[in-house]
Amino acid sequence: MRKPLSDKLKQITPSMTLSITNKTKELRSEGYDTISFGAGEPDFPVNDVIKKAAIEGIEKNYSKYTEVTGMLALREAICEHLLRENGLRYQPNEIIVSSGAKHSLFTALQALLSDGDEVIIPAPYWVSYSEMAKIAGGKIVVVDTKKENNFILQPEELKKAITSRSKVIMLNNPSNPTGAVYTKDQLKAVAEICEKEGIYILSDEIYDQFVYEGHQFVSTASLSDAIKDITITVNGLSKTYAMPGWRVGYAAANQEIVKAMSTIQGHCVSHTSSISQYASITALKTDQAFVQDMLEEYKRRRIFMKSCFDSMQGISYSDPMGAFYFFVDVSDFYGKAYEGTLIEDSLSFCETFLKHYYVAIIPGIGFGNDHFVRFSYACSMDDIKRGLGRFSDFLSKIK
Repeated sequence: MRKPLSDKLKQITPSMTLSITNKTKELRSEGYDTISFGAGEPDFPVNDVIKKAAIEGIEKNYSKYTEVTGMLALREAICEHLLRENGLRYQPNEIIVSSGAKHSLFTALQALLSDGDEVIIPAPYWVSYSEMAKIAGGKIVVVDTKKENNFILQPEELKKAITSRSKVIMLNNPSNPTGAVYTKDQLKAVAEICEKEGIYILSDEIYDQFVYEGHQFVSTASLSDAIKDITITVNGLSKTYAMPGWRVGYAAANQEIVKAMSTIQGHCVSHTSSISQYASITALKTDQAFVQDMLEEYKRRRIFMKSCFDSMQGISYSDPMGAFYFFVDVSDFYGKAYEGTLIEDSLSFCETFLKHYYVAIIPGIGFGNDHFVRFSYACSMDDIKRGLGRFSDFLSKIK
């Protein structure tokens, strides 16, 4: 007779994003004309210069173990990149390379949290934040931000959430799923409270290159030396360089935190792929014009989707100023039905849409707000046009 699995599983929810994405792939393999606004996976090909660097790495036999924290040349390239792009000055021994930004977040929480420590998470939040914190033994304190504030955490909201057990706040700027971007003053107001209270700031900045309409991205650690000392800056190559499958992320923090993360990572995955690391050096150091080209295409898609949503009745959204998502309020349709199927919440809304129209969107409940659903525009313009046409038709038939 087998003994039961870990009790931890009872409090962990599988990723809703990955679940729906996998369901979409299953439908597509069965021959259905599916469209996915699901995962935030850039549809652009990897730049040829980066591909050639990976091939070069293979040919030069970069196939051995690297340092747990990553190749020195890559950490140096990350330092140069952070200084150039975000005004952050770090040394290579303050950088740890990981198997994606998600892995950096996970390892940082393991390094920071003791059992029962509280983790403040502004909602809406990325689906994995709460589950990562639970696995690390943290107690989740969700702070609901308001649509009228563009889902920006307000200082008074943060102060109400702080207790003697508060240890970490998880900030995502620009935000997934809302697209919210903090101004320097907004970010400073939050960070200074954390500094005063001694709360670590786990700053997820994976979408830092995707900001629109004249908004300027500000990195949390750039606000002051004192704030930098309590901040763990997390970023990676998945979004900016359209390299999600290459699994390269990184964290920048003070040496004590990086050493702790290195100890944990050394017993888990050791390090990310040596070939991916080698190619990432080129990605960070080569001409970045192709990143700007991607941004311009995202701008085009964003404007088109805005015009489509603005023409639809019964929905609303907070104008996304960053990342590549729309967080759309569909709660006016709750309590109504599509061809006899009652729509009660964001999950049943998305399931009904996928079942009848073969279009995947993500329920807001996974992000901590059940009134909304998330659309990604990291997909082709053709898919966007066809998918939103189906969405409009779907809404028109909910009675």
